[in-house]
Amino acid sequence: MRYNHTQSALWPLLLIVPGIAMFVGAGLTRQWPIAFILAGGGILMLFSAVSFQTLTVRDDGDSLRIQFGPLPLLGKTIRYADIDTVTRGRTSLIEGWGIHLSPGGGWTWNLWGFDCVDFRLKDGRRTRIGTDDPAGLEEFLKAAVSSDGDPAR
Repeated sequence: MRYNHTQSALWPLLLIVPGIAMFVGAGLTRQWPIAFILAGGGILMLFSAVSFQTLTVRDDGDSLRIQFGPLPLLGKTIRYADIDTVTRGRTSLIEGWGIHLSPGGGWTWNLWGFDCVDFRLKDGRRTRIGTDDPAGLEEFLKAAVSSDGDPAR
């Protein structure tokens, strides 16, 4: 494995307090629709707090693995052979953080900050990975793509 980088953020921990408050509110209300909505919102907030504390980008041999954590439920694998071009870029405030379709097209995987590596796949799709190591990730991906998907070359 030639590339393994984990970026951390504390902002997801801010979701714990409102998540717990929503559960308390659900327990105090006697109206089941409101209790159901509050409990669902609390679950979503706590799930987000646990799921989006870190973003790990690592080399898995013939592919790149993008993984939010520490709860490893949200991840994606992209084969190097499927990547066409790699460039360093910046996301905007409107593109936000998390996993979502970007207003500029394609998927964005971002935990914190605005630096990213933007790449296009051979089928035309676009992916952006937010990182606090844009130079290292760009260099690694360019080497992996230019060596026909084998970064060990």
